[in-house]
Amino acid sequence: MTTLSISSMTDSLDSPLAEPGARRASGAASAAPNPEVVPVAKRRRFSGAEKQRLLEAADRCKNSGERGALMRREGLYSSLLFRWRKELREIEREALAPQRRGPKPDLGLAQRRREEVLTRENVRLRGELERAHIVIDVQKKLCTLLGLPTAQQNGEDT
Repeated sequence: MTTLSISSMTDSLDSPLAEPGARRASGAASAAPNPEVVPVAKRRRFSGAEKQRLLEAADRCKNSGERGALMRREGLYSSLLFRWRKELREIEREALAPQRRGPKPDLGLAQRRREEVLTRENVRLRGELERAHIVIDVQKKLCTLLGLPTAQQNGEDT
């Protein structure tokens, strides 16, 4: 039967081959943490010329494995190439679409015209309402002068 000493167990935890997260029996870490701040990785942005160059290079790859080697060398994913090709097709489709001739519509002008129409309609309707109120008041006074029952006496709202 073999016996292990405490010192041999702590020595094995201090070795570089020790399991990650292993600690000494005393609970203290074997090495001080690294104070260096690791820079945050930034997304790469490709210009239009770079995208075009990389797409042309990928299209020139004929043999199997050439495209994979190109993507590894440039640090690209196949989904990125697919998205770039899709964007290129959309741009070409827009460029070939028929262009509308004549001056471009002014959306602000159309909005102002619509507001003017609505304002005029609002003023007209307010005038009609005022005239209707005057007619109703005259009818009430006429009913009281002639002694006829009014809508309020009949239980109706005016």
